[in-house]
Amino acid sequence: MEILQSGTGELTQPFDLDEFRAWNRKKSRKLVDKVMPEAEAIGKFVYDGCYIGTELYGTVRCPMSLAREVVRQRVKDLRVCGQGVLELDLWLAAGLVKKLDITYIGLEVYGTSYALRRAVESGQVEKCVEWSNGAITWRLKAAAMGVPFLPTRSMLGTDTLAYSAAKVVADPFTGAKVALLPALVLDAALIHVHRADKYGNCQVDGITGFAAEMARASKRLIVSAEEIIPTQEIRKYPDRTLIPYYLVDAVVHAPYGSHPGEMAYLYGRDEPGIKEWVEMSKTAEGAQAYLDKYIYNLQGHDEYLALIGEDRFGRCVELREKRE
Repeated sequence: MEILQSGTGELTQPFDLDEFRAWNRKKSRKLVDKVMPEAEAIGKFVYDGCYIGTELYGTVRCPMSLAREVVRQRVKDLRVCGQGVLELDLWLAAGLVKKLDITYIGLEVYGTSYALRRAVESGQVEKCVEWSNGAITWRLKAAAMGVPFLPTRSMLGTDTLAYSAAKVVADPFTGAKVALLPALVLDAALIHVHRADKYGNCQVDGITGFAAEMARASKRLIVSAEEIIPTQEIRKYPDRTLIPYYLVDAVVHAPYGSHPGEMAYLYGRDEPGIKEWVEMSKTAEGAQAYLDKYIYNLQGHDEYLALIGEDRFGRCVELREKRE
């Protein structure tokens, strides 16, 4: 194929699909109990320099309890792929991120991310490679399919493509321009779900995001779940198993694990909690104070739940019910 244009961004993690297939073949298919605390899961499967991804957003079914544990363990030099709001903001504020495959990191209705701006302008983040939201998902899908790239019309004619690592070619069948999006293989992924069994079979209610693609494009997968249910209950509805057990390396029980974000049909987003981060993250000192209060000074998710308190979680549930 004739290459018409190449993005100037680097490929954050060059991939070897044969090596990735070999890795997956070695994963056990045994029904092994994988339930463990978040500290153990992050300690075993996330490491310095890791190429890591999170799914979905920092206010919608995001693995916030796991993201806070990554900060607590001060894992450094992370290369990050995600469409983030709060979770990636915390990593940036904590100085953990070295490179970004970036689609969107912001504060939604509150504007752009102060932590991202500081991290990039200071040089803490060494590289930012740009992609559209759809492009990142399709890159994960390519890895899940075992193909080196997917041809799309996404990003054509945009500066996003110019700063990505994509290539534009002439379609050998029609001659039309298409963008080739390279496969994306993660070292580790963090996904929050509504329920899972102890082996790692997972179900999600409402928007499924790109959980299926990310789960199949990752070498190591840590799943946090609002509840752990018996396998018999999972097997009653096999069509609802979005992530099968053999892709999962660790299962963490994390009620309100997306807080201060929301969880479809369970609880709404905690607007005062999000606004607190927005205000405190305007300065590096304020961001550090937030990290101290909600992460460094706590031992784990249970202490976080106790700090937030039942009344505040109750208001999140009431908000969800009112919206419905």
